[in-house]
Amino acid sequence: MEAPAHTHLVGQDLDELSDLIRSLGEAPYRARQIYQGLYRDQVGTASAISTLPLSLREALERDHGSGQPAVHSRFMSTDGTVRYLLRLADERTVEAVFIPEADRDTLCISSQVGCAVDCKFCLTALMGLERNLTAGEIVGQVLAISMDQGLDARKRPINIVMMGMGEPLLNLGSVMKATRLLADPDGVGIPQRRITVSTAGIVPKIAEFGSHPVRGKLAISLNASNQQQRTEIMPVTAKYRLEDLLQACHEYPLRPWEKLTFEYVLLRDVNDSDDDARRVLSLVAGLKCSVNLIALNPGEGIPYETPEDRRVRAFRAILHPRVPCFVRRPRGRDIFAACGQLRRTSEAAPDQTSPA
Repeated sequence: MEAPAHTHLVGQDLDELSDLIRSLGEAPYRARQIYQGLYRDQVGTASAISTLPLSLREALERDHGSGQPAVHSRFMSTDGTVRYLLRLADERTVEAVFIPEADRDTLCISSQVGCAVDCKFCLTALMGLERNLTAGEIVGQVLAISMDQGLDARKRPINIVMMGMGEPLLNLGSVMKATRLLADPDGVGIPQRRITVSTAGIVPKIAEFGSHPVRGKLAISLNASNQQQRTEIMPVTAKYRLEDLLQACHEYPLRPWEKLTFEYVLLRDVNDSDDDARRVLSLVAGLKCSVNLIALNPGEGIPYETPEDRRVRAFRAILHPRVPCFVRRPRGRDIFAACGQLRRTSEAAPDQTSPA
C-alpha cells in the first residue's frame, strides 16, 4: 500500500511505517529504525536518524517530514512550570505544560485545538473548537517538550495527563492511537498507569474507551453535586446526565491496579458547601475512586470566584477519609498554565530562547 504524499512520520505506528518503507522499495528493517528513531530516541527529524542511509533520510524529510510540533514560545513560572505554545504544521498553535516535581515530571497535553464542551469555569472554552489533533500532534507535544527539557522516561518517570485543551473522548481515535505509541516500550516508553485521560463525561464514549486494551487511566470532571448545578456550569451535561454518567462509572472495567479519579473544581458559593460535599460523597459511594479538589484558577471572562482555603479544607474534611481526597496544588498560575487557564494567553513574557 502506497503511503499518501505528505503523510507525516510522527503518529505512524510500526505497521504504517512498514507499508511506507515497502512502497519505497527499502528493506523491511528500515521501518523499525525509523520507529525507534522517532519515538525511543526522539531525534526530532527523519534527517537525524543516523541508522538510515542518507538517500532515505533525504527522501523521508522531503516527502513526509516528522510533523512534530515546533516550540513557538515558552512561558516560565516562578514555581518551575513551563507553558509551551506549540506551532503545528498548518500554523495553528496549541498549548502544553511541563510540570517538574521532586521524583517525576508531568506533561499536560492537549487533544484538540480549543474545545467545544463550553465549561463555564474554563478559559479554553472561550476559544471554541478549531479542530481535532492527529495522533501525531498529540504524541508530538510529548516529543517536543521531552527534547526541549532533556526528558527520558527510561531514566526518570514521566506522567502524561490529557487535561490540556480539548475533550479527549470527542477525539477518541487519535487519543487511543497516541496512547499506544506513548505506552509502547519500544516507542516513547511511558507506562499506561502513568497516562491519564480526563473527560467532562461524554457517556457513550466511556465504555468505548474502556474497551481498549491499551489505555490510560480515566479521570472524570464531576464539578457539581447534582444535575441542575452541573448543567449550569457544564452545559454539555444536559445531554450526558449525571445519573447516566455514574452508571457508566459503575460499569467501567477497571484493571486490578486501577481506580477512577473524579476532578472537582470548587467555585465560591456555587458548589463548595458542606451539603455539596455530602452529596458528592453519596454520588461516588460504592466506586473504587479518589477525588481531586481544584480551587478555581481565575481568568478574565470567568464569572466565578476562587473559594477561600478554609472552605476547600472543610470540603475535603467531609470526604476524607471515607473516600481518598486530595487538594491539587495549582502550578503555573502566574503564566496562565494552571488547570482551566489554557487559552494561548501571551501576557506572560516568554524566556529569552523563544520563539524557537
